[in-house]
Amino acid sequence: MNPFADNPFTGDDELQQKNTPPPQSSFNSQPQVQPSAKSNTFRNMLFKAEDEPESDRVIYLNDRIKNSEAKFLHNRISTAKYNIATFIPKFLFEQFSKYANLFFLFTAVIQQIGNISPTNKLGTAIPLSIVILASGVKELIEDFRRHKQDADVNARKVKVLAGSEFIEKKWREVVVGDIVRIENGNFFPADVVLLSSSEPDALAYIETSNLDGETNLKIRQGLPETANYLTPHDVSRLEGVIKSELPNNSLYTFEATLRLKEKELALEPTQLLLRGAQLRNTRWCYGVVVFTGHETKLMRNSTATPIKRTKVERQVNQQIMYLFFVLLGMSVICSFGYLNRQLTQPFEKEILLQPTQEATLNFFSNILTFIILFNNLIPLSLIVTMEMVKYFIGMLINNDLDMYHAETDTPATARMSSLVEELGQIDYIFSDKTGTLTCNVMDFRCCIIGGIPYAEVVPEDKKARKDETGKEVGWYSTKRMLENRKTHATGPYIDEFLTLLAVCHTVIPEMSEDEPGKITYQAASPDEGALVKGAAGLGFVFTTRRPRSVTFTNDGKEFEYEILNICEFNSTRKRMSAVVRGPDGKIKLYVKGADTVILERLGGRNMFVDDTLQLLEDYASEGLRTLCIAYREIPAAEYAEWSKIYDKAATTISNRQNELDAAAELIEKDLFLLGATAIEDKLQDGVPDTIHTLAEAGIKLWVLTGDRQETAINIGYSCKLITEEMTLIIVNEPSHWETKDYLEKKLVMVKQAMAGIGKNIEEEETWDEKIGKIFSRYVPLFGKKKKRKFKKETYPDVEPLALIIDGRTLDFALEPDISGTFLELATLCKSVVCCRVSPLQKALVVKLVKKNIDDSITLAIGDGANDVGMIQAAHVGVGISGMEGLQAARSADFAIAQFRFLRKLLLVHGGWSYSRLSKVILYSFYKNITMYLIQLWFAFNNGFSGQTLFESWILASYNVVFAVFQPIAIGIFDQFVSARMLDRYPQLYTIGQKSEFYNDRAFWAWILNSFFHSLLMFIFFTTIYGDSTILPDGRNANLWLLGSMVYTTDVIVITLKAGIISDHFVKFTYIAILGSVALWFVVFPIYATVAPMIPFSEELNGVVAPMFTSAVFWTSILLVPITALIRDFAWK
Repeated sequence: MNPFADNPFTGDDELQQKNTPPPQSSFNSQPQVQPSAKSNTFRNMLFKAEDEPESDRVIYLNDRIKNSEAKFLHNRISTAKYNIATFIPKFLFEQFSKYANLFFLFTAVIQQIGNISPTNKLGTAIPLSIVILASGVKELIEDFRRHKQDADVNARKVKVLAGSEFIEKKWREVVVGDIVRIENGNFFPADVVLLSSSEPDALAYIETSNLDGETNLKIRQGLPETANYLTPHDVSRLEGVIKSELPNNSLYTFEATLRLKEKELALEPTQLLLRGAQLRNTRWCYGVVVFTGHETKLMRNSTATPIKRTKVERQVNQQIMYLFFVLLGMSVICSFGYLNRQLTQPFEKEILLQPTQEATLNFFSNILTFIILFNNLIPLSLIVTMEMVKYFIGMLINNDLDMYHAETDTPATARMSSLVEELGQIDYIFSDKTGTLTCNVMDFRCCIIGGIPYAEVVPEDKKARKDETGKEVGWYSTKRMLENRKTHATGPYIDEFLTLLAVCHTVIPEMSEDEPGKITYQAASPDEGALVKGAAGLGFVFTTRRPRSVTFTNDGKEFEYEILNICEFNSTRKRMSAVVRGPDGKIKLYVKGADTVILERLGGRNMFVDDTLQLLEDYASEGLRTLCIAYREIPAAEYAEWSKIYDKAATTISNRQNELDAAAELIEKDLFLLGATAIEDKLQDGVPDTIHTLAEAGIKLWVLTGDRQETAINIGYSCKLITEEMTLIIVNEPSHWETKDYLEKKLVMVKQAMAGIGKNIEEEETWDEKIGKIFSRYVPLFGKKKKRKFKKETYPDVEPLALIIDGRTLDFALEPDISGTFLELATLCKSVVCCRVSPLQKALVVKLVKKNIDDSITLAIGDGANDVGMIQAAHVGVGISGMEGLQAARSADFAIAQFRFLRKLLLVHGGWSYSRLSKVILYSFYKNITMYLIQLWFAFNNGFSGQTLFESWILASYNVVFAVFQPIAIGIFDQFVSARMLDRYPQLYTIGQKSEFYNDRAFWAWILNSFFHSLLMFIFFTTIYGDSTILPDGRNANLWLLGSMVYTTDVIVITLKAGIISDHFVKFTYIAILGSVALWFVVFPIYATVAPMIPFSEELNGVVAPMFTSAVFWTSILLVPITALIRDFAWK
């Protein structure tokens, strides 16, 4: 079994029928009591605590000496990447883990060996140092900001109890066991257990937007036993011991006990005030510090974002290795050439009198010489250029007004600009539904009570009417429901139903100061808020929440219900229940939750089940979100026994949540089904068009939702994820073997259908894989090629399929022996919808595709904390700044406000980014190889002596001065087609999916072009302007003059090549292309004239005049570039 997904789904055939009497409505007395709080554990599965040894933390109240003996961690925090001691080793390790930088470090070291380097000893070290220094300055600037922010936070002030008065201390001075006073509007300096507050019954309101992005207020409450400690003198006399769990990263759980004298009291998440949260609407509160500094839950959740490397970056690293072996081969060939000359040429033996054994010994040192000579075959500036280009592309995304959402003042944000090119290669999108495809603004639309459907607005085709048997069928208005409440046989059920909606929740009411009588409901989720508002609209107006009671008004009367226990909602339970005592003294269990978990817990005499199930199908077909509503009365004796079990579970320190869930299972049984609610969550603007366009672009969309299957299918139709011509494969199997058998049969049928129309789905080896296999066969560094398991290609001629699978069956499908079959079938479908899935199931599905579909790029998009797992699991994560807070957006690589903006983000910015980065990389390889292959041709000309043709500093400035602006201009401003064309013809997106711009074939084609251009330039100049050429002043032309002419021509050729490959020109493109050539013609004469006078670069002495006065030179720099590039121009 898959250990990550345990969903208690049970089919309708498993319903049990037991006896439950009809309800008795009760509205008379109003005893005042207090609720147990909800800890919002539905996201716990995303924040599992780290494995800790079974031990407790013991904290003594008002005993600083005893607490100091435990040596708890201090309260200083540091979010910086480096400190004084770690900066140099950590930064250098990070920089030299990149192949290119490591190679140049090796080259710079061997350049220092005497008689080996043919160039200046600092020719590589200085450019490399500049690149490393630039990266270091960038890192230091970013880290300095972090240090400054940390210092500001650590220096904040808080009032700490000292003796019998509170004094101000800095946050960093706070220690575990301190009692602190927090004022309204202030943030909590550490994780604090609430003791008392200015509000009645130790009530406190907090805002947790810094933790989870949710701006709605949440309620916290101290224990009744500590609620009366209201003065500094009172709390200074407080004696006791807190025994708590060890520090962990679970924001929504807290297991501890407080011992006051002989009494052991359970502490819950509702008493815990987390660091980073803010006190609101409460004048002050007292609390005792339990976790400090990096042991607080906030800091435990501040883990680094997973390191993501793009497909293009992996290819670059591989091709750098290719070039390294090409360079090594060139060096070995030249060393053999030099060895052959020494052993066979009479000049070496008879004139220079070099012994043959010395020539053999020098062979290996000559290899190092030629490595130095050819070292810039690998472009030093490539990594820096790519980072700069990606940064500017990220800025263009951030400033795109087409992706700006004016209603919420939210721009698109590239939080991880290093992934921009990946946006142009997406194959699979995994999307949440609620809040991502829909608005997540819930409206209470319909309900079923006693088997009768009611709606706020009844559609014409659904209005109540009499059928042929004379029976009334159809939907009724809510006005009719209020009449039925008084006159119909289902009246008591209507009362109970609406009471449940007004009582069973964790909503906080806020009275408006500007508009008396107006109530704003602060809800943890839009669904819960919609239900409370719906009940208020029907006359059951929730008005007051006290620590252990809730109050609502109806027909001008107030009704107060004591909240005895709350069994919390989480993604596994999929339900919430409250044990309450009504004004009549009766104890009742109110439950609301998913139909799959409510129906299997029903008792007998549930006369409304069939009607309710039929109507649930109707609601789902309308795309409405549904919850079942049930209750039962609990005898006092049964409750007394159960409450002991619950209290014991509540005081358990380890594994408390599982114990509480087990206790809840004991009482959540024999339920009576009152009915169901239906909430509307409308599609966002532009969602159907966006999905249709992305499908045309060859992107497959998988929707992973917690909604019931019928709702998800209907939404799929309305948003064009599922079309009428698609055949639906619905997988709802109750067991492992049935799931396996069903999937295997369907897979065989689909393959047979494809074989019938001539489609071959067997794997074929690509050209890139053949090249990689050759290298990996002979070069162990490349490792083994990962086995290709499934294709990502679609088959447009095949009948389109959509796969629908529920959460329980998905559990089985994700098991090792079935997952391959499930995935292969899913890849042959155009759309996949997974229903009733948990957050971890979402992440597991993404990982399944990511790891097992070769060469595929995945994107996950969601808006809630329950989507963080899949967002971080995918190659690219996109968060929507929605109604469920900002946690998804903060955890994502890119953030947008609406799903429709994904269209431009992928098709336009993604398409451009992939094209731009492809050109930048290929061009960077081209310009370097063109320059340094000239050194190879010159080696054949000079007898493999290792002599360089170019002056060292001019050569070193190639990548940092004269050939740096061209790739930057292409990378930032180039557009291979316009934005309008990319949007109108989404099929162009497949260029990136198939890696047509940048692959091994394109790489080697550019390398061959470099060979041709470099050879042409060298042969041309050595033919017409070799060493024997007589200058006008009577001197022979030397190699430095020849080298300067070839260098000039190379700058012109590579710059014109940049112009040829550019598809879109802006001012900066013209400046970069024309300016690079102009810069050479300005800088070189000045440098070549001034430098030898210093003296510096003395080789250039006397080069300027003969070069710039030569008609042959001016003719050559016109003729050679035209000859070299005419093929490139004609090809384009």
